[in-house]
Amino acid sequence: MPKVVYVVNDQDRREVEAPVGETVMSAAIRSGVPGIVGECGGQLSCATCHVWVCDEDRARVGGPGELEADLLDLGVSDFSEASRLGCQITITDELDGLVVEPRPEAWH
Repeated sequence: MPKVVYVVNDQDRREVEAPVGETVMSAAIRSGVPGIVGECGGQLSCATCHVWVCDEDRARVGGPGELEADLLDLGVSDFSEASRLGCQITITDELDGLVVEPRPEAWH
């Protein structure tokens, strides 16, 4: 089963098994990872699942779609090239070992 690594802070790295088809957001909520709320339930309307994807994994994950990029631009204060919404990253076998950093302090 693929794993996602959530870097909560420098000392706290949470490795979570996530079945193929689950999202980064839902795996985090299911596992109690702090910093990811998912208020809208993954409906692409709140940005409370904002994560930064580590540099090494950005090509594997790809960039945000147009609606996601607009929400990130409007909904978070530290939007960057690494920004994605966890609800929009679906786990695949190819994403095994994905490393993301929840960004709750960046919500508007």
